[in-house]
Amino acid sequence: MVDILDLMKNDYTLPKKYSEMTVEQMEERIHEIKNKLGKRLFIPAHHYQKDEVVQFADATGDSLQLAQLSQQNKQAEFIVFCGVHFMAETADILTDKDQHVLLPDLRAGCSLADMANIYQTERAWDIMQEKFGDTIIPLTYVNSTAEIKAFVGKNGGATVTSSNAERMIQWALRQKERILFLPDQHLGRNVSYDLGIPLENMAVWDPILNEFDYDGDLEDAKIILWKGHCSVHENFTIDNVNQVRKNNPDMKIIVHPECPYETVKASDLSGSTSYIIRTIEHAQAGSKWAIGTEMNLVNRLKQTHKDKEIISLNPYLCSCMTMNRITLPYLLWSLESIETKEYIHTISIEPEIAEASRLALNRMLERA
Repeated sequence: MVDILDLMKNDYTLPKKYSEMTVEQMEERIHEIKNKLGKRLFIPAHHYQKDEVVQFADATGDSLQLAQLSQQNKQAEFIVFCGVHFMAETADILTDKDQHVLLPDLRAGCSLADMANIYQTERAWDIMQEKFGDTIIPLTYVNSTAEIKAFVGKNGGATVTSSNAERMIQWALRQKERILFLPDQHLGRNVSYDLGIPLENMAVWDPILNEFDYDGDLEDAKIILWKGHCSVHENFTIDNVNQVRKNNPDMKIIVHPECPYETVKASDLSGSTSYIIRTIEHAQAGSKWAIGTEMNLVNRLKQTHKDKEIISLNPYLCSCMTMNRITLPYLLWSLESIETKEYIHTISIEPEIAEASRLALNRMLERA
């Protein structure tokens, strides 16, 4: 697990030699190391990564898919995970002890995952146990820290992805009367509403104020939404949708369910990153799309599907800042550390946390 104090007292500044290399020299070295290590090396890259990194990926996908591919790849001694650190944590949790997971830049975090820490969560859980008794079960989006996954595992809950959240919420409501949904309120709200749960039966827990944000009787709340959000997806707004409708009335709008409720309801389609990719792949030539998700992926879809007109739903939105920390120089630095056996930026989850996290992950995977 990445320790913030460890980050502060160690120097993770890129060595000067990489700034003196050309792009061609770095690419050549990466190819050289990949060829040398062969099947001992596996490089998974998330869909939101830069093209300069994706070009070297052995697999691309969403976070859980890549962690599972890492788990299945028993030949890989080294997994250099090009994503953010909750993803690398999940890969370390699922892989064998003799496999090493490296993250090219430890500063590649996730603002959404950071919106629920274990101290806030345990404090909130104590209050909810007192209020609701044994009628509540926790679920956490995979976009969460290993400690939160472990907390959920120890308390009978499971992880969810944007692809299976509907199924997992249905499962959870068969276990208990209500759910604490961590840490993305928008995903929890959008999926719960699609399942027929009214907004008036959803309360929000504010971990900063340490209180419920809810006007009704709390006994009526079936879903307790943690007040967290993705800093990228929250910036796709209803105003963006209205602007596209005005300027491009024949353009379809597809968004990720991490977007706000009003945005999702006003769009034509919503779904996981994989769903968005499949939808664009299968769309008719000449069709027009405004996509509400991370800019690196939108730009890649534009380049891959030139027979379609594709724009970002919010053209002024920047790419995910933390995803963009993984760059060509940092990837090379990580790979060269394998050659020198320094193994910089290794992700290693404490056994107790890993074991409890696997409980949450496996409860979900058993229902895949």
